[in-house]
Amino acid sequence: MSKQLLLRIQSPEGTRRIEISPSSTTSQLFETIYEAFNLNSFAFALYKQRNKKDEIASSKTKSLRSIGLKHGDMIYLSPLNGSVLFSVTPSGEPIPEAGPSTSSGSKPGSASNKALATAKSTVKEDEVDQILSKLEGRIERKRDDKLCRHNSNSKCVHCSPLEPFDETYLKDHNIKHISFHSYLRKMMSGVDRGKFLALEDISCSIKTGCKDHPPWPKGICSKCQPNAITLNMQSYRHVDNVTFENTKIVEKFLNYWRGTGHQRIGFLYGSYDVHSDIPLGIKANVVAIYEPPQESSRDTIRLLPDEKEAVVEHIASALGLRKVGWIFTDLLPEDIKKGTVKHTRNVESHFLSAQECIMAGYFQNLHPNACKYASSGSFGSKFVTICVTGDKTNQVHMEGYQVSNQCMALVKDNCLVPTKDVSELGYVRESSDKQYVPDVYYKEKDSYGNEVSRLARPLPVEYLLVDVPASTPVTPQYTFNPDPEKHPFPVENRFIDGHIQDFNALTTYLQQFNFDEFYEAIDDFHLLIYIATMEMLPMREYLGPLLDALRNKDRNAATEWSRSEQWATLEQLIAASSPPPSRPGSVSSGNINSSAGASTGPKWTCPFCTFINESDAHSCEMCNLPRSRS
Repeated sequence: MSKQLLLRIQSPEGTRRIEISPSSTTSQLFETIYEAFNLNSFAFALYKQRNKKDEIASSKTKSLRSIGLKHGDMIYLSPLNGSVLFSVTPSGEPIPEAGPSTSSGSKPGSASNKALATAKSTVKEDEVDQILSKLEGRIERKRDDKLCRHNSNSKCVHCSPLEPFDETYLKDHNIKHISFHSYLRKMMSGVDRGKFLALEDISCSIKTGCKDHPPWPKGICSKCQPNAITLNMQSYRHVDNVTFENTKIVEKFLNYWRGTGHQRIGFLYGSYDVHSDIPLGIKANVVAIYEPPQESSRDTIRLLPDEKEAVVEHIASALGLRKVGWIFTDLLPEDIKKGTVKHTRNVESHFLSAQECIMAGYFQNLHPNACKYASSGSFGSKFVTICVTGDKTNQVHMEGYQVSNQCMALVKDNCLVPTKDVSELGYVRESSDKQYVPDVYYKEKDSYGNEVSRLARPLPVEYLLVDVPASTPVTPQYTFNPDPEKHPFPVENRFIDGHIQDFNALTTYLQQFNFDEFYEAIDDFHLLIYIATMEMLPMREYLGPLLDALRNKDRNAATEWSRSEQWATLEQLIAASSPPPSRPGSVSSGNINSSAGASTGPKWTCPFCTFINESDAHSCEMCNLPRSRS
């Protein structure tokens, strides 16, 4: 057995000694130093000389003996690209390393500070972020009669307001993750009050433009090499709750599975609001589910290209809505008579599969969160994932998640893939001639209770997940028409009997409403998308005033739009294509356009030219032929 080497490691935090075998690889040297200094990442380089010459590269093939390291040698540790490495004190509070020398008069991080200043002045954050940034955020406490010894106008340690990230409060109220704005307040609670706070999304790709070496795979240096990543459970979340404003939204979505037994995917449309139950919290309020083109079976779902995507986004934006997440089913019936489903997702199996985590990361990357504290203008995402599955009692229920910012980075740079046979395990790619992949680690406890680092091949996806509760309010809300007596307009892209959107479905739907119920008839998200994309009569460019009226809940403005030439043309097409004539007095019969002084009796249709006449007319206003009384 070879004799252990004693090496001295000098860093900005001081010098420490490590023991390691001379046959160990340089990659194992990095891991040993990582553990010795209790660092939070592998964002550091090692050199044999103090002036940063003779760099020691991380390799799984080169041994310490082969690179000439001897017993008692000094190795110099330096953070990469100005990274801040942390050590942990016994109290658990992180202490940053000493900053670079400022003897030249320049402030540390001046370049990044300039970029951050530019981002703060140009980034337009979401309205909910602007509201929360103006709130004090402290948690008020009442005077404790047992502990407080002062009058009602004073405060003491027992009743003074708490910070939104106070650990005791969060533990007492069973809050697993702090809100993102609480996390920001925590970062800005130091001496500098967050003056140098800069949030940066992780990059797993090689930086371009380096001229010190040929392109990968022929060469790479510490300047352009992405840092190794140690996965940590994310302590904060960008969204703290997902609220479906009423149960009918999800029930309508589940009707497809109930009718076919096939799984289904939908996109959640709604808004982000302040969540009062969590300090400085945010909730996603869902008002509609759009179902994109897809192929599905009992066990699989495959999304297809959506030609209507731009129209759907336009309609939603005009209504004051946005895409806030996605929802999918994973339901297997247990007892059809009882209506129970199997409980397949739990601690023993998985909550989200690796493939679903990758899909969630893909969607979150498509919808970045605007943030003025990031030099790139964005940090993380508010996009949520909802899985409809069976619970412990074999009832249908919803589970909400997000994936961490680290997972988003791995997905964005195509570093993470699912395993073939185990749903709950992902796998970080190995570097190849086409792609360099940084080392990715996660920590777990060994059989002795010691925390050790493991290479993420494979990777338990639990390190990537953030729980987000999903629920419906006690008092339901209705953004769109909730009339339970009317059969709803079919949902898009359901190609099964009774669910197909076509002109006959439009006629049948509109015939349910009286002529004075135009607002109730048109106030349907799926109907508006169909009208905007009809091939028979394209109406998208004329919907602006109607969408404004629906957004503002202006019934009079919507009724006024119904008197437009475009809607009158649609009424005539409906009347001409639906023999026998539409139900008298319905929206589709055109009575909505009758004036206040007109007859209120039923209109009649000329049997010769099919023109719709007022009830008191004795001859047709179009062809002048007499009204038939037979």
